[in-house]
Amino acid sequence: MEYTVKELAQMSGVSIRTLHYYDEIGLLQPMRIAGNGYRIYRSEEVDKLQQILFYRELGLSLKKIQEILATPDLNKEKELEDQLLLLLQRKVQLEALIHNIKKTIQTWKGETTMNDAEKFEGFKQNLIDQNEQSYGKEIRERFGDEQIEASYAKIKGMSKEQWSKTEELSNLINETLKAAFELGDPASEVAQKACDLHRQWLCMYWKDGTYTKEAHKALAESYVINPKFTAYYDRIAVGCTTFLRDAIAIYCR
Repeated sequence: MEYTVKELAQMSGVSIRTLHYYDEIGLLQPMRIAGNGYRIYRSEEVDKLQQILFYRELGLSLKKIQEILATPDLNKEKELEDQLLLLLQRKVQLEALIHNIKKTIQTWKGETTMNDAEKFEGFKQNLIDQNEQSYGKEIRERFGDEQIEASYAKIKGMSKEQWSKTEELSNLINETLKAAFELGDPASEVAQKACDLHRQWLCMYWKDGTYTKEAHKALAESYVINPKFTAYYDRIAVGCTTFLRDAIAIYCR
């Protein structure tokens, strides 16, 4: 089948203006231009537009989508399976938050009770899902499924106080690390304080008794090797991840 840009817009819900823009940037170009100047799309372009919309729903930028679709020998089936997995994870996350909100409303109405731990269940699940989506493959390859699942179980079992402490530690680590980075010495007292706070933070998530200096150093090294991890601490300042890695190496001597 062939479709004009108007017909494709009506079928997909994407505006004509957006389809024109996709054509201009080379993201989705028509199969041909008819003699009257109309853009003509085939089923192949329809499939590609569907892929683009899937990626947009997952929050990817147009630039990133363009890079993915331009990948040589792109496995479309594998890409769809990955998208399905991400959407299912989002579904679980949303369902947990919806359940949490509903129970909170019922509690306020006096229809049920909700203990302090339950108030944070949705947020804990959200944290787990986001972590799995962003870093799941990397952390499972490095630490193994058993260690990761034990960590997730520990998160789910956190009390209100423990949950609050993880947030406080995370903020304190970033503040201390920023101050240490500005000093420029990974061996400084401030830098070593940041490392100790980082150890405390890890122990909040890792299964009791599994922390070792070797594991701490290995994790810090992975921060530098993997761009996903690097991006987190380099938000503080470019080069901050490498600085933290060097400081942790000193801390773990």
